[in-house]
Amino acid sequence: METAEIEKVNYLKKQSAQYLNILKSAEKGYNAEINVLNYSELGCVITNMLKLCILALENDNYKKPLIDVGLVLEQALQLFPTDEMELLDIINEMRTKELCDEVK
Repeated sequence: METAEIEKVNYLKKQSAQYLNILKSAEKGYNAEINVLNYSELGCVITNMLKLCILALENDNYKKPLIDVGLVLEQALQLFPTDEMELLDIINEMRTKELCDEVK
């Protein structure tokens, strides 16, 4: 390679390291992290994504859809805290049992 080409490649490597940091390599493609303050904010994000899909489907009078509803729903599904919901079921079950034992 010529010196100018080597300099361009080195420049691109440097810029890539600085700017290309959102996607993290994973087994099946890439992961991107979103930051939320707490579970309430995560719930609001998911709720608003679902509302967006409802509005998009209700206003589906366009020849070319403005919103890819399937993609938004897929992302909302990935954000949904399934493990945390299972933990809430366990806690609720324990609390219910505790209340029943107190009544006896």
